[in-house]
Amino acid sequence: MAGTLALIFGLSTLFFTVILTLTGSFDFLTLGILVGAFNVVQWLVSPYIIDALYHVRPMAATEEPKLHEMVDDLSRKSKISKPRLMLAQIPIPNAFAYGSPIAGTRIAVTSGLMKTLDQGEVEAVVGHELGHLRHRDVQIMMFVSLLPAVAYFIGYSLMLSSMFQGNQKNQGGGAAIGVVFMAFSWIMNLFILNLSRLREYYADRHSASIVDGGSQKLSTGLAKIVQTTKNMGRMRQQTKNLNGFKALFITDPDRANVDSAGLSTMSVADSQKLVQEILSKKLTTGDRILEILSTHPNIIKRLKALQQLA
Repeated sequence: MAGTLALIFGLSTLFFTVILTLTGSFDFLTLGILVGAFNVVQWLVSPYIIDALYHVRPMAATEEPKLHEMVDDLSRKSKISKPRLMLAQIPIPNAFAYGSPIAGTRIAVTSGLMKTLDQGEVEAVVGHELGHLRHRDVQIMMFVSLLPAVAYFIGYSLMLSSMFQGNQKNQGGGAAIGVVFMAFSWIMNLFILNLSRLREYYADRHSASIVDGGSQKLSTGLAKIVQTTKNMGRMRQQTKNLNGFKALFITDPDRANVDSAGLSTMSVADSQKLVQEILSKKLTTGDRILEILSTHPNIIKRLKALQQLA
C-alpha cells in the first residue's frame, strides 16, 4: 500500500508541477480549493447519505448481544475503539465500514448477511471490516480520490473555457491541455483502483490475524456471499443506483455473476466444496483485465491468498 501511495503522490506532484509551470495564467489554486472542499464536505456527511440509501439503523445491544460481544472482543484485538454497530436493511449479503469525524466510525452488516452466514463467518467478516478501520482506509481512499477529481475538473474547465476564447491558437492549446488533464485523471483512477484492491487484501489479512481460523471462515463467508448474491438475480438490482459506495462493500455485488461464472448451482450450505470449486477455476486473461477496472480483487486470487494465510 505504501508503494502505491508513493507512486500516486509522486506522479501527481510531477504532473502538476509541469502543468503549473506551462500554464501560470490559470487559477488552479481556487479550483483546487473548491474541488477539495467539496470532497471533504461530502466525506463528512457521507455516513448520513449511506444510512439513508441503504436503510441503515443502529443495532441495539439487546437485539444482537452475541454480535455486539464479538465486535467488542475483535475491536480490543484490533487495538481500536469499538465502532458503532449498524444494520443495513437490504437482502444482499454484505458488510461495510464507514464513518467521518462528525459521525464517528461505524460497521454495518446487512440483513442478508445475517441470514446467509453462520456465526464464525460473520465474525471473520467483522474482522475484515475492523481491518479497514484499523488501517484508516476510509480516510486514505477519500484523500487519494481528491487527486483525480481535481485533475478532471481542471481538464473540463480548460476545455470549456477554450471554447469561448476568440484566439484560435489559444483555443487549441487550452483544449489540448484539458484533454491531457482528463487523461491523467483516468490513469490516476487506475492506480486508486489498485490501491482499493490492496486494502481488501490487507483487511483480509487482519481478519485472519484476530479471528481463530479466520482465513478459513472468511474464505467460506466470501464464497457464500458471492454465490448467494448471484442467485438473487433481480433483487440485486436495487444496488445498481448505489455504485458510488460499492467500494465500501466486502465484495462488489456487480461482480457476482463474473466471480461465480462456471460454478455449479450447489447450495451454499456446502461451503467447503464451494470454496474448492472456486479455487479450482483458472484465472483467464479476461478475468485479469476486468480486475484492473475493479475496486475488489478477483475472488479466485483472494481465496488463494487466504489459503496461504491458513
